Amino acid sequence: MTLRSLPAVGALLVVVAVTAGCGGDDDAKRASATPSASSFSAPAATGLPGAPTPSPAPSSTDGASPSAPGSGASTVAPQGPTQRRPASPPPVVLPQRPAGAPGATQVVTAFKAAGLKVSNPTDRSVDCGPDGLGLGCSEIVATDAVTVYVFPDETSASDIAETWGGQSYRRGAVVLNYLAAKTPAADRPRYEKVLNGLG
Repeated sequence: MTLRSLPAVGALLVVVAVTAGCGGDDDAKRASATPSASSFSAPAATGLPGAPTPSPAPSSTDGASPSAPGSGASTVAPQGPTQRRPASPPPVVLPQRPAGAPGATQVVTAFKAAGLKVSNPTDRSVDCGPDGLGLGCSEIVATDAVTVYVFPDETSASDIAETWGGQSYRRGAVVLNYLAAKTPAADRPRYEKVLNGLG
């Protein structure tokens, strides 16, 4: 070998060394690009076997989906159907008086025909119902002298007459009440006589 060939041999050695170094760098790059077993993390939730199941999002107790924070949405509880109230209360249905009993207006008319005082007659039959006195009577006509009650049966009339004691008089289903009357006790038998005459 001559001195002239030395530079060529040296250049060849440099190329081999660089190539070997480059190859080493490629192997290192490949090794770093290839994941090792220890570099694997837990599998993502993909639905594959072995993948962890994500926990369900919390749900509200009323079945509505929760609104996102700051979304401005609010959960409104459902309401039942709106019921309309009747425009006026239903009329009070009073029990019928017995077939053979005179009506309260008929009794007052008989008193007047007999010359007895029955000023300011007022039909107060509504007081028989549950919204009034709740006596369970069929008819009431009040006057300044006496108040005439008619009941659906004699038992009810008798019970009320006993409650009012000496301030009343009963004939069948009809009761005369003197509690709020201005009739003197001496004149009461005249009213009772007329009532008895009505059968």
